[in-house]
Order: sequence, then structure tokens, then C-alpha cells
Amino acid sequence: MRITGLKRIATIAGLLTLHLPAQDALSWEQVRQRFEAANPTLKAAQLNVDESRAEEITAYLRPNPDFSFTADGTQIAPHDGIFRPFAGTFLVPSVSYLHERRHKRELRLEVAREGTAIAQSQLADQERTLLFTLRNAFVGVLQAKAVLENAKQNLSYWDHELETNRLRFKAGDLAEVDLDRLELQRVQFESDYETALVNLRTAKIQMLELLNDRTPIERFDVSGPFDFAEDLKPLEEYRQQAMAARPDLREAVQSVTQAKSAYQLAVANGSTDPTFSVWYTHNASTNNPDAYDTLGGSVSIPLRIFDRNQGEKERTRIDIGRNERLRDAAEAQVLDDVDSAYWTVVQAVDLLKPYKGKYLKLAGDVREKVAFSYQHGGASLLDYLDAEKSYRDTRLAYINLIGSYLTAAAQMNQAVGKEVMQ
Repeated sequence: MRITGLKRIATIAGLLTLHLPAQDALSWEQVRQRFEAANPTLKAAQLNVDESRAEEITAYLRPNPDFSFTADGTQIAPHDGIFRPFAGTFLVPSVSYLHERRHKRELRLEVAREGTAIAQSQLADQERTLLFTLRNAFVGVLQAKAVLENAKQNLSYWDHELETNRLRFKAGDLAEVDLDRLELQRVQFESDYETALVNLRTAKIQMLELLNDRTPIERFDVSGPFDFAEDLKPLEEYRQQAMAARPDLREAVQSVTQAKSAYQLAVANGSTDPTFSVWYTHNASTNNPDAYDTLGGSVSIPLRIFDRNQGEKERTRIDIGRNERLRDAAEAQVLDDVDSAYWTVVQAVDLLKPYKGKYLKLAGDVREKVAFSYQHGGASLLDYLDAEKSYRDTRLAYINLIGSYLTAAAQMNQAVGKEVMQ
């Protein structure tokens, strides 16, 4: 009754999902495109680049001129008994402008542009990290599908074996207790299947979260090769590619360049900037009493005796050395990441080769031979169950090893900074 009830529930669930149109399984490239278009974390990081570009506008702005308006000459005492306070008032509008020397504005723009380049490298590095997480989720779905398919095959195989042994029991060729033990063994296969089903749904949920996708799990699927490649390029080639492609190393190099530009700006800011002023008055000139309209001008030059921006010069000079040390550390980290990923891939391949070339076939042959021998009285039930368990464990270990290999390949792509392994 329990099995019949489960079948009825599964049938009803299948009918409820018939109205949902099936979605084609997505390849890795399609998944990546959706991720880059919809992931909110990545889109937020893109805004940092836009903000940095806006700072370039601010950096290149010229100083605003100053406008002042002066009223002077207003009388505060009566003249000849008549109080006319505004009779002698004259107005002086004036304009002043700070002239920046030593290419300060151009250097500010250069520092800002280098900041934008750093923001772009940070965006690329964040995308690199998130793509590694996405790739792991993608591999997780493929692995869960492979485990589920393996569990289905094992369950189907065992049902076939049970049918054969039921016929043996009816023919009097098998003890009832042995048939009961075989029936009980099916619980393990059912458990494997249900666990694999839950794991597949969990893996899909994780991937949908990264894609910011609300597609129902039943309609979402991915596809891709679930296998390994035996050929690997030399380690030095991966190292060279990583040194050229890693965005975090590029960011470290760009930070050194920006620090040098910031030092040049600090030196320029230590120079004197004069302020030019010009004004107009409507008042009698002492040189020519008939000339009421006059022009005046001045130049104001700060005397930088004490403050010559010494502290900022020293700070930016030290910052160059700090960023150079960080660049060296980034280079060492890149090489370490590549080496670790490379040998992880090598280890996975070394383990997979004997499985594919020998152990899978051997486990299958042993299971078939022991099953045939048991059906003809040449092997015990314990031998039969052990052979079945050995085959199931070997097959599952192979699937998990492929998953480990694909995860290591994703780690290699992350270490290099671009896809060098599929």
C-alpha cells in the first residue's frame, strides 16, 4: 500500500506540473550570460566604476572665479546742515580668479582616471570570484544529476534482480529469508534515490539564487559535459597566462601607478598659486579729478614659508613603496593560486584514470559474475550483497571524483583569471 500511495502522489504531482512549459537546459555560456546580466552584486559593483568616472569630472573642474561688490564713501555726518548719506557713496564691483600652476588640474584628472582603472579591475576581480562560485554551483547541479541518474539505474537494476529472485522463490530455488533480505536491501536504493533528488533540488536553488532567477525548480535545468580531460598544459604556461590576465594583479600594478601620480600631485600642490583680481570704480581719481571711471587690478601671492605640503609629499612617497610591496605580494599570490590549482587538477586526473580504465569495468564484471553465481547456487547471499555494494560505491566514487575534477578546473580558471579549462 505504501508504494502504491507514493506512486499516486508522484502521478498527481506530475499532472500538476504539466501546465508549466518546459525550459531548455542551459549551457554554461548561457548561465554565465544570465549571471552577468542579472546578478545584483555584480551590478552594484558596476556602479562603483560609474561613480569613479563621475569623480573624473570633479577632478578636472577649474576653480570658480570670485565676485565681490563693495560700497564705500557713505557719509555718516550732515554736510552744511543737510544730511545726504549716499551722496558720496561709490560702488566697486570686482572679480578674482585663482590660477593653478604646475598642472594641478591635469594631475588631479590623471589620478582620478587611474582610480577608474582600478575600479574596473576591482569589478573584474569580483566577477572572477563570483564566476568561480557560479561555476561550482553549475558543477554541483551536473554532479547531482549524475548521482540521481546513477541512483535510478541502481534502483532499476535491483528491481530487476528482485523480480528474478521472486521467480526463484516461487520455483522453490530460494529461501524465503533470503528473499526478505533482498527485499530489505531495496530500502538502501530508495534512500539513495531520495537523497539524490533532494541534493539536486538544493543545487538548483543555489544556482537560481546566484542568477537572481525566480524560475520554478521543476522548469530549471542545466546541461554540460560531466567528464574529465587527461591532457594538461605545462604549469609554466598557466603561470604566464595568470600574470597577464589576473585582474587583482593588474589592480596592484595600477595602484603603484596611481601612487606615483598622487606624489606628483602632492609636489604640485606645494607650489604657490597666485590670485588675480580686477575691479571697477565710479569715483574721482586723485590723479585726474575729472576721471570718474577707473579700473584697478592686483595679484595676491601666498608666501609658502611654513606650509609647503611637506606632510602630503612624504605620505604619498611612502605610499608608493607600500603599493610596490603589495604588488609583489599579489604576484606571489597569483603564482601560489595557479600552482595549488594545477596540482589539485593533476591529482584528480591521476585518480580518475584508473577508475575509468579499470575499476568501473572491474566492479561491473564482479557484480554480474557474483549475481550469476548466486542465482546458480555458487555464491552466498553475503557475497552477492557485497558485490552489489562494491559496485555502487565504486560508481558513486567515480562520479564524485569527476565533480572534484570539474571543481578543480573551475579553481584553475579562477587562479588564471580566465577560462583555460572547460
